[in-house]
Amino acid sequence: MSTDTPAPTASQPDKYLAVQQSDEFAGLRRALRGFVFPMTVAFFLWYALYVILSAYARDFMGTKLFGSNINVALIFGLLQFVSTFLIAWLYSRYADRKIDPVADRIRAEIGEVTHDNGPRG
Repeated sequence: MSTDTPAPTASQPDKYLAVQQSDEFAGLRRALRGFVFPMTVAFFLWYALYVILSAYARDFMGTKLFGSNINVALIFGLLQFVSTFLIAWLYSRYADRKIDPVADRIRAEIGEVTHDNGPRG
């Protein structure tokens, strides 16, 4: 298997520029940003709340919930992992519905091969 890529023809850069300037590509970028930016802000605020409460509300974070070792801080810390996996799962579903079909259409229009069962490239 060779790692050499074919030399671009004169029309390839024009083809990619045309796709970049298309309404469909702009919609794809809007759809991606419409999920990623709000979710990033929400996760950052959730994480910042955890850090701020840990630093300034020690009594609250130290409140025992179950037994002698399970407190609010531990639950909040574990919920950071839960929220990370939840966001990844939500993004996967969102991408399957909103992003991948459009990206596949654009890729087909410019003549790139798609692989249904693996990474694209």
